[in-house]
Amino acid sequence: MLDPSRPPDGPVLVCGGAGYIGSHCVRVLAKAGVEAVVLDNLSTGHRPAVQGTFEEVDLGDPAGLARVFERHRPAAVMHFAAKCYVGESVEEPAKYYRENVVFTLNLLEAMRAAECRDIVFSSTCATYGEPREIPMTEEHVQDPINPYGRTKLHIEHMLGDFAHAYGMRFAALRYFNAAGASPAGDLGEVHDPETHLIPLVLAVALGKRKDIRVFGDDYPTRDGTCIRDYIHVDDLADAHLRALRRLQDGEPRVACNLGTGRGYTVLELIELAREVTGHAIPHVVDPRRPGDPAELVSGGTRARELLGWEPRCSDLPTILKDAWNFHRAHPQGFA
Repeated sequence: MLDPSRPPDGPVLVCGGAGYIGSHCVRVLAKAGVEAVVLDNLSTGHRPAVQGTFEEVDLGDPAGLARVFERHRPAAVMHFAAKCYVGESVEEPAKYYRENVVFTLNLLEAMRAAECRDIVFSSTCATYGEPREIPMTEEHVQDPINPYGRTKLHIEHMLGDFAHAYGMRFAALRYFNAAGASPAGDLGEVHDPETHLIPLVLAVALGKRKDIRVFGDDYPTRDGTCIRDYIHVDDLADAHLRALRRLQDGEPRVACNLGTGRGYTVLELIELAREVTGHAIPHVVDPRRPGDPAELVSGGTRARELLGWEPRCSDLPTILKDAWNFHRAHPQGFA
């Protein structure tokens, strides 16, 4: 069994460490005694979410990246920095190929120059595209249907090529629906614009929205609404630490899903949110959105077999309770 508490031989550079998942990973690293250096351009990240050493540098700045690697000599990298809106990626693919793919190439080149060879990459189940089977295991064909998913898959391919040619080691962790917040109530999900279901539902409970829009109630599911697999952000962070240890123990490459294997419908989530918050949370049914699959649920056992990882706090009531505590304490986000 891996020992995720054993620190690496130097600091970990966390790209996008001022963002939602990155900031939670920095906290998990700190609890494990691992020094983290946060690199973020604060375009979507939040300065109050930064913990520890901070470098305000853009991945589009190779000279700035070189200075960061020279200053801190990181032993490994965790890479969360990316554009992540599916709809925007369709409307502005150039931005996504530039900031996701080209900027990641800058990062990998900086790693090569500094002889830093281990990277844990924030990938996505969007690399699979339309589900051909449920649950979706790691053997599912990767055939993304939008530029966002394609850029993430291009990065996975690039990591494989760098591993083959230059001896780099990588983990590609394919998230399902990241959700929740730190149980301490001080770190959570803040996006502008916000598109994720749980923060939008809780905004209704806070009185910031009058209702939640449900896109389609005629899917072939148990109540007609879409089914999704929600994974607590702290469980995601734990998986990143375990993946880092696996690489530094000699595993050349890791690719695995991060999900629970259990899906909830939109209406089930709203009903649980009513119970957690004590608010009515009215909803309105709108037509389906193009490209929304009826069901996305993780399958496969690679994370358990390779990383010794099991989700510990990803039952949906716990996710909602932690998210509610954060949003109630921070109704205006980090402002």
